[in-house]
Amino acid sequence: MTVHFIGAGPGAADLLTIRGRDLIARCPVCLYAGSLVPAGVLAHCPKDARIVDTAPLSLDDIIAEILAAHDAGLDVARLHSGDLSIWSAVGEQTRRLRALGIPYDMTPGVPAFAAAASALGRELTLPEVAQSLVLTRTSGRASAMPERETLATFARSGATLAIHLSIHVLAKVVEELTPFYGPDCPVALVYRASWPDETLVRSTLRDIEARAAEAPMERTALILVGPSLGAEDFRESALYDAGYDRRFRPRGDV
Repeated sequence: MTVHFIGAGPGAADLLTIRGRDLIARCPVCLYAGSLVPAGVLAHCPKDARIVDTAPLSLDDIIAEILAAHDAGLDVARLHSGDLSIWSAVGEQTRRLRALGIPYDMTPGVPAFAAAASALGRELTLPEVAQSLVLTRTSGRASAMPERETLATFARSGATLAIHLSIHVLAKVVEELTPFYGPDCPVALVYRASWPDETLVRSTLRDIEARAAEAPMERTALILVGPSLGAEDFRESALYDAGYDRRFRPRGDV
């Protein structure tokens, strides 16, 4: 018996890895975060599978479901939205499973920031503009931010920021970032990327609050900030430069 933690992607049912799909299809038990995982993903479950929405459950309840499956020798597909590596609450579950001696594995999924960038049609790292992407958030009721991890700290680098779960404090985000990026820095708000009701708002730090008021979004909306969101005059990458010598395209005169 194994618990298969599976990143179910950002929303669209077909943004699921083949491995994840196949694991779901062969697991007689499926636990899924119903508040964020689309119902379409559950279509891959066996017809007689036990399917449990964990949104209203506590951690103890979830582990009890896994223990029951373990005692019955049944594999479990444990679905989380996006990718498992960030803000998934997987760490506390796997810690419990290790203590109980229950085997598990993890299958990655498409993260929200990647789906958001695709929806915007933008690359988040551009030559000599931004070569780093910071995934962060602001403090919330469920989890406070460590004191050393502030927006100002990350903003000093000039990197592209992907700020999760912070749309409810957008004014604070703007206030903290403007001294570092300037009021004309591009900003994008992406709500439910890849879902049928996907919403995109593009603006600048100067105007994003007013634009956001025209399209109210819930707290799962992603805030993207950085020059790479609007840059057009960046240098082309040397990777595809005809004069750049590389292993897969060596120059004959070098």
